[in-house]
Amino acid sequence: MKREELTALLTALCSAPGISGDEGDAAQTALRALRSFCPDAHLSHGNVTGTCGSTDPDAPHVLLDAHIDQVGLIVTGVTDDGFVTVGSIGGLDRRILPDQMVRIFGEKNIPGVISCMPPHLTSGEEGVPKIEAFRVDTGYGAQELRTIVHPGDSVVFTGVTGELPGGRFTSPALDDRCGVAAILYALCLLKDEALPCKVTVLFSTQEEVGERGAAIGCFAADPDEALAVDVSFAGDGKASETGVMGGGPMIGFSPSLSRRVSKGLCAAAGAEEIPWQYEVMAGTTGTNADRFSVCRAGVSACTVSIPLDYMHTPAEVIDLADVEAAGRLLAAYVRRCGTC
Repeated sequence: MKREELTALLTALCSAPGISGDEGDAAQTALRALRSFCPDAHLSHGNVTGTCGSTDPDAPHVLLDAHIDQVGLIVTGVTDDGFVTVGSIGGLDRRILPDQMVRIFGEKNIPGVISCMPPHLTSGEEGVPKIEAFRVDTGYGAQELRTIVHPGDSVVFTGVTGELPGGRFTSPALDDRCGVAAILYALCLLKDEALPCKVTVLFSTQEEVGERGAAIGCFAADPDEALAVDVSFAGDGKASETGVMGGGPMIGFSPSLSRRVSKGLCAAAGAEEIPWQYEVMAGTTGTNADRFSVCRAGVSACTVSIPLDYMHTPAEVIDLADVEAAGRLLAAYVRRCGTC
């Protein structure tokens, strides 16, 4: 897969809306892409899943997962003065909400802007409002708006999706559509190879609200090993807690993860000269790997994370080279499956 093909794929994935619990458009986009590598790919309880690789019943079975949902908002009501009230889906940073452009998926899709008081009329000391205090202005009056928008409707941010200089890419939905892209990149690299293992691909739902899709997807697949491909923090915090954008994927080490699989990923990266970084977590990971490790009688799980800036905002940023390197790492690990 050439860089321009990866960019086009990532643009398509990120352009499809899909907040937690309403991932249909994003899932359909990912499903179409997955069927190029897994002819049996299908939807199951909202998850996108498919298989490829060995058909030997005694071969090891590896699950490659990335979550398809994104953070966003949910409509809670319409006020008498014609504003939409909302709740948060996922861990949003309330500081960035004022003045953001959004799209509401009601009876028809309509744009809106999260309203705020002009700085000229504030003291600057008011603090950050609670989510229930924010209002979305659509331009409609209350009576007409209530025929279009109803409680429970989805609201997504409409930030820019596209390339930045220096090989960077921005979108509101990179968490975790870039993980989906990395898995598809790996499948492209493996497409004509005889694999030593069965591979199940899972693009899971509702990760941002408790890894719910991962729980049922892993139970149904019943793998021996599972890799959660997600994002982690790039260099905008403590050096010991963040990665370097452009430095390659981050391999997870945690008491809740399989040390054997972590070391196997490191060995695979070394064997194929793939750049990588440590991601050390002192407890659980906050990813789908937490669900995988305790699925059924236990699954050997690990994380492969893509460094990302401005997480859970409408302007997330990654380096495309990290997506490529993550795909190469996944392919390298699958090739060596059973030998690590």
